[in-house]
Amino acid sequence: MDLNIVLCLLMFVSVVVFLMSGFPVAFTLGGVALVYVSVGVYFDEIDADFIGLIPERIFGTMTNDVLLAVPLFVFMGVMLERSRIAEDLLDSMGKLMGRMPGGLGISVTIVGALLAASTGIVGATVVTMGLLSLPTMLKRGYNPALACGAIAASGTLGQIIPPSIVLVLLGDQLSSAWQTAQLEMGNYAPDPLSVGDLFAGALLPGLGLVLLYILYQVGVAFFKPHYAPPLPHQAAEDRVSTVKLLAAFLPPILLIIAVLGSIISGIATPTEAAAVGAVGAILMAGYKLDPENATAIICSSLALAGLIIITNLFDLRMGRADINPLDYIGMGAAVLLTGAVVWGVFTGIRRAYGHEVLPLVMQSTTRISAMIFMILIGAAMFSLVFKGFEGDEYIHEFLTNLPGGKLSALILVMLVMFVLGFFLDFIEITFVVVPIVAPVLLLMDIHPIWLGIMMAMNLQTSFLTPPFGFALFYLRGVAPEEVSTMQIYKGALPYVMIQVIMLVILWHIPEMTTWLPQVIFG
Repeated sequence: MDLNIVLCLLMFVSVVVFLMSGFPVAFTLGGVALVYVSVGVYFDEIDADFIGLIPERIFGTMTNDVLLAVPLFVFMGVMLERSRIAEDLLDSMGKLMGRMPGGLGISVTIVGALLAASTGIVGATVVTMGLLSLPTMLKRGYNPALACGAIAASGTLGQIIPPSIVLVLLGDQLSSAWQTAQLEMGNYAPDPLSVGDLFAGALLPGLGLVLLYILYQVGVAFFKPHYAPPLPHQAAEDRVSTVKLLAAFLPPILLIIAVLGSIISGIATPTEAAAVGAVGAILMAGYKLDPENATAIICSSLALAGLIIITNLFDLRMGRADINPLDYIGMGAAVLLTGAVVWGVFTGIRRAYGHEVLPLVMQSTTRISAMIFMILIGAAMFSLVFKGFEGDEYIHEFLTNLPGGKLSALILVMLVMFVLGFFLDFIEITFVVVPIVAPVLLLMDIHPIWLGIMMAMNLQTSFLTPPFGFALFYLRGVAPEEVSTMQIYKGALPYVMIQVIMLVILWHIPEMTTWLPQVIFG
C-alpha cells in the first residue's frame, strides 16, 4: 500500500483517538498535523519547504472577514442570555398556551425558535430553558423524558435557524470548496457562495423543523394526554396581558428582523448584520436592566432603524467627486442618527456594567471565540497537511468510484457525519470533514446551498445524540436530581428521528433550500 495512503489513514485515526480521549481539540488537530508533516518530510513524502505554507494558511484563515461575524454573534447571544430576555418570553408563552394539552412543550419550542433566531447559542438556550421551564413542566405532571426532550431539542434550533454560528463556519468552508470545484471544472468566473445564501436557504428548513417538533408534541398530547397535561384552571388564572406579551416578544422579534432582514434584503453582509445584532443586544439589555428609564434606549433603537433605512436610500460615500444635494441631507441625518445610537449604546453599556453583566459577557465571548478560532487554526493546519499527502485525491477517487455514483457518495458522507456526531462536536466535523469531502461532492454537480443545509441539519443531530451530545450535557447539569440521565437520552431520541425525517424531506424537496436564495439573490 502507498505510504501516503497509510499516513492519511493514520492522521485521521490519530485525531479521532485523541479527541475521544478528551485531549483539547485545537491542540489535537495542530499537533497531529505537525507530527505527521515531520514524518512526511523524514520519509520524503513531503518537501521540507511545505512547512512554510503552514504560517501562510494560518494568516489567510485569521484575516478572513467573514469570520468576524463569529465573535459578534457570540457577543449578541451571550448578552441576551445574561440580561434574562428568555425569562419574559417563557413566562408569557407558558401562560398564553399552558391551558391546552401539550401547551408548555409547544411554548418551549416556540421560545426556543425565537431564541435561536436572536442568540444562536445552544448552551445558553438549553441551560436557561432547563432552569426556568423544566421544574414547572415536571410540577404540572409532564413526563420527564418528554419535557427534557422538548427543552434539549428546542435549544439546538440555534444551529439551523439563522443567524447561526454553524452556518457562518460552514459557509466559510463551503465557499472555499465551491471556488475550488468551479476552477477544476474550468469555470474561472464562478458565482460566489456566501453565508447570506446559507442563511436564506436555512430559513424554510428551520421553520419546517419547528413545525415538525410542534406536530410531534401535539401528537403525544393527543394519544398520551397524561404525558403532557394542560395547566389546571386555578394555575392559569394569572393570564398574560397583551401589553406584557408585546413587551416580551417585540424586542427579540425586532432584533431578528434587523439582523436577518438586513442580510436577506442585501443591505448588509453577515458580518455587518452581526455588528447590528451586537448593538441591538446592548440596547435590549439596557432596556431590560432599567425599563423605567428607557428614553435613551428607545431613541437609539429608532435611530438604528433609521440608519438602516437611510443607508439603503442614500449614497453616503463622502469621497466622491460629485455628490448629489439629497445625499448631503442623508449624510447629515446619518450623523445625527449615529449620535443617537451612540447615546443609547453608551447607556446600555453603562447599565450592563453597573449590574455586573458586561464583564461576564465579555469573558464568555472571549472564551468561546478564542476556542473557535484556535480550533480553526488547528483545522487549517490539519487539512493542509492532509492535502499535502494527497489525501483529498484519494478521497475524490474513492467517492467517485463508488457504485451508484453521486447518490452513494452523498449518502456515505452524510452517514459518516451522522455517526461522527455521536462522538465529536460540530466544530471538529465542520473543520475536519467538510474541507475534505465538500470539493468532491460539489464536483458531482450537487447544489452548494442544498449541500450546506443538509450538512447543517445533519450536524445539528450531534447535539442530541448520546453519549456526547452537548445539549444533553447542558441539560443534565441543570436538571433536578429526580430526572435520570437515561430519561434525558430517551426524550432526545424522538427529536433525532425528526431531524432525520427533515433530512429525508430536504432530500426529496431540495427546493426548500434553494427557492428563497434564488428569489432574494437571483
